[in-house]
Amino acid sequence: MDCVVIETSPAPQVSVIWLHGLGADAHDFVPIVPQLTIAKRVPMRFVFPNAPKIPVTINQGAVMPAWYDIVGFDVSRDQDQSGIMASVSKVHHLISDELNRAETDGVVLAGFSQGGAIALRAGLSGPHRLRGIVALSTYLLDAPQLSDWCSPVQQAVPVFMGHGQSDPIVPMSLGQSSHQTLMNAGVSVRWQTWPMGHEVCLDEIQAVDHFLDECVSSAEHARWDEAKP
Repeated sequence: MDCVVIETSPAPQVSVIWLHGLGADAHDFVPIVPQLTIAKRVPMRFVFPNAPKIPVTINQGAVMPAWYDIVGFDVSRDQDQSGIMASVSKVHHLISDELNRAETDGVVLAGFSQGGAIALRAGLSGPHRLRGIVALSTYLLDAPQLSDWCSPVQQAVPVFMGHGQSDPIVPMSLGQSSHQTLMNAGVSVRWQTWPMGHEVCLDEIQAVDHFLDECVSSAEHARWDEAKP
């Protein structure tokens, strides 16, 4: 995949793969890296992939970066299943590539809006246990079939979901129902909202920073446990 990569220092210990939203590109969330205090303390590798450019039905067929087509106004239902699964496969390969790096101890998968939907779908179904999943202003794809595709190795992986209380694109109620579905399935998920629309705010970035710190700490503890005789 075509990606923008930022390493905060040599030999990064943890990789963060961040998926952009519909119509954006890999540079969209690059500016958050300097705002993350954890990235100043721990060597980290941020990978921002570009989605392929495809015609998007709901936008009159305009060609734009998209992880899958949206064919109707119900974003929780009117989806392009083949496109979703193609993106899930690409993300699984990207996770595997990052874990094959000698210095990498773990991967956090993050995404916003459509990218967040793929982050949840790919992250919870992957064969390699993640350090965490960040899903912002988004919803759960294939929610009714969650028990069929959720991987047992991801059951205890911490998930952070953030949402704008006045989001006009992905209604907060859709995020709430997704959160409830994950909780009912036993997924370790937390939910937080802010008075904003379909966007991110400083308080949310700080909450993500804190969550990433927890994910990195779990990686550090795992290394210590493995090093014990």
